[in-house]
Amino acid sequence: MYYRILIFVIYLLSFPVDAQEKTILILGDSLSAAYGIPVEDGWVSLLEQRLVRQNLAHKVVNASISGETTLGVKTRLEKLLREYSPEIVIIELGANDGLRGFALSEIEENLSDIVNDIKQTDAAVLLVPMQLPPNYGAAYNQRFMSIYESVSEKQEISLSPFILKDIAQHAELMQADGLHPVKEAQAMMLDNLWPSLEPLTIK
Repeated sequence: MYYRILIFVIYLLSFPVDAQEKTILILGDSLSAAYGIPVEDGWVSLLEQRLVRQNLAHKVVNASISGETTLGVKTRLEKLLREYSPEIVIIELGANDGLRGFALSEIEENLSDIVNDIKQTDAAVLLVPMQLPPNYGAAYNQRFMSIYESVSEKQEISLSPFILKDIAQHAELMQADGLHPVKEAQAMMLDNLWPSLEPLTIK
């Protein structure tokens, strides 16, 4: 009997301790909330499926809300961090701030505050840069996009490519409003983020 118990204990210890499930928290707006398409077809659901296929023990919590702003997340962040205790946080925010004409300094300050609060929990952060429609002008758009580079450098966090890279400029990949991608573009969105996200998932 003693030897059987010993063998069983050795068997249990053979499993890697890092197989424990980790939580990925997504703080986003309509782009991450699957606006205009079934939720199961959105890039976040595709991320969950990819993690399963790659045997990565991660739970995805999508706290994204259509129309969300940096200030909106800033006000509810403490509760989210306390409730979910994430190991990884993806921040996909700022487009609605820019579309509503919020001051660029305010957007950067909010993003910095969000990142600071997350870093206090030792969670890894992936910041997703946003862009505004071309009618906002190249100069303003460049200043807007520079916010993300600034926050990433100052906070020393990962910065992904634009989530709508090679998508936004193709009308067939966008919904009629010209702001939200169609179902067929969701896998491309995930592919845009994955090279930046994958290293965080395997740490």
